[in-house]
Amino acid sequence: MSKKRTLLRHARALLGDGHVYDPRPLDVLVEGDRIAAIEPAGTLAGADAVIELPNRLLVPGLVNGHQHSHEHFQRGRTENLPLELWMHLVRTRMPVPLTPRQAYLRTMIGAIESLRTGCTTVVDDMALGGAIDRERIEASLQAYDDAGIRALVGFAMMDKPIVDNFPFVESLVPPELAAELRNAPRPAPTECLALVRDLARSRHPASRRVGVLVSASAPQRCTEPFLREVRTLADDLALPVITHVQETRLQVVTGQLFYGCPIVEYLDRIGFLKPATSLVHAVWLNPREIEALARTGATAQHNPWSNLLLGSGVQPVRELLEAGVNVSLGSDGSCSTVTVNMLNVLGSAAAVSKIRGDDHSRWLSAQEALHAGTLAGGKALGFGDRLGSLRVGATADLVAYRTDSITFTPMNDPVRQLVYAERGAGLDFSMVDGEIAIQGGRLARIDEAALLAEIEHEFSDLLPRFARAEADMVPVLDAVERIHRQGLATPIAPDTYNARLP
Repeated sequence: MSKKRTLLRHARALLGDGHVYDPRPLDVLVEGDRIAAIEPAGTLAGADAVIELPNRLLVPGLVNGHQHSHEHFQRGRTENLPLELWMHLVRTRMPVPLTPRQAYLRTMIGAIESLRTGCTTVVDDMALGGAIDRERIEASLQAYDDAGIRALVGFAMMDKPIVDNFPFVESLVPPELAAELRNAPRPAPTECLALVRDLARSRHPASRRVGVLVSASAPQRCTEPFLREVRTLADDLALPVITHVQETRLQVVTGQLFYGCPIVEYLDRIGFLKPATSLVHAVWLNPREIEALARTGATAQHNPWSNLLLGSGVQPVRELLEAGVNVSLGSDGSCSTVTVNMLNVLGSAAAVSKIRGDDHSRWLSAQEALHAGTLAGGKALGFGDRLGSLRVGATADLVAYRTDSITFTPMNDPVRQLVYAERGAGLDFSMVDGEIAIQGGRLARIDEAALLAEIEHEFSDLLPRFARAEADMVPVLDAVERIHRQGLATPIAPDTYNARLP
């Protein structure tokens, strides 16, 4: 059976791995899921479908290496809390159970916003709650299938109670509260590993647009034997790995107290660091850890907007790039960030680098931010250079922005104007895996208006339950506040790059 041929006509484009602007109108032929030809406008023919894209800038789709669909119903509900306090308003003692349909709708929030803001690939690190519910998981996977976006879904696996990922628990958390938190229901680690193994049979990202990956929630939430099992699972199945690492200063303190060294050094010691392994956030690093990332081929994933809103700090991106580390980008979950807009992440990544040091030659450029949000994101997930480039042979994950808009008028530097000014208003075309997801500014595969109305209706019943669950966390927040302050008073290795302004 011959592959479908779609011709995108008369667009200007950012071409190749360098995202070089070509001001000439071009024709781009997509055959199946790959870019088959790029030629001057009017020279290609023989397509099954033709899409006219004059006054458009054609760009590779963005890769969001980190979001959490379980947070989408809680966007805008928190502000001005550091990670260690904020996280307990997402993982509440009092569960807010969802139906499979509600899980579908919740997932669709992130899928719709991602597509509308230039993203064609998302990583969803989904918390499972107290037990594995296959029906809700399948509903979330179906949402990504229906929206038409590329998605890799993991399940934030751990084998320790959340309370025991903190230091100072024995001295600063009341014993009865600590016992309650330790006894809270959670999925069995063996069942989590089996879940990934089972889903990978039919949803491997090498062959499916919506697939699975391996997620260890964070090293301090896992025993060493379990981390080794996670690594073995990923290696056996040839799946990418993600894990949250040293997002905050307290996590550096945690590594010192738990392992006798910072956490990245610990992961290097146990052989966890490998290619297609993303350390999410990686904000508080020392030179030895950066060398380990470069040596092992692991990725440091930058989440600048999340790190700003949670006050976590600024990643030492220039030091990572100079060492040869692959740096990708992620939005994080929308309870902390309010948005999963990856255009916002691009601009934040380039902009926040400019408060780090006085040598302006070391600031991150718009071009470097775009590379991190495209090719580096694909490499981090094991796709090599197949994602994130507009060239012959690359996967046809493409988006187009109107250039007859205020964002690009006058056109001086399309990369800078895209990174610093465009936030999605000008996007009116998206293609994922060679299939159209947005055309003429409308989502092509779903009824967006009907879904948004249904989401609003369903959430009206959930809202008071979220409010009660959050209010119930006051004793936990009080205890974690004490841990947070004790961590700030605990020294860390002096060669750690300072991620926060004094």
